[in-house]
Amino acid sequence: MAQRAARAMPDTSKRPTNLSLSATLVRRARELGVNLSQAAEDGIARAVAEASDAEYAAANRIRMDAWSTYFEEQGLPLSEYRQF
Repeated sequence: MAQRAARAMPDTSKRPTNLSLSATLVRRARELGVNLSQAAEDGIARAVAEASDAEYAAANRIRMDAWSTYFEEQGLPLSEYRQF
């Protein structure tokens, strides 16, 4: 789910932002040729997607639990027609 949410925000406009990062980490990233802006954006997009997934799960926990209970008690619909 996280990957889907990360791709759902294709914003091509960029905004300058100040970040405080570990000096050692920045130095090593530069030694390795890592694009800091892209790496930070990728990491933030992943964190936003994970937080969005968690928010959705929390908001729908009661509904998901109810469906789980239903399927545990009733079984899967049309299960007699499954071929696996």
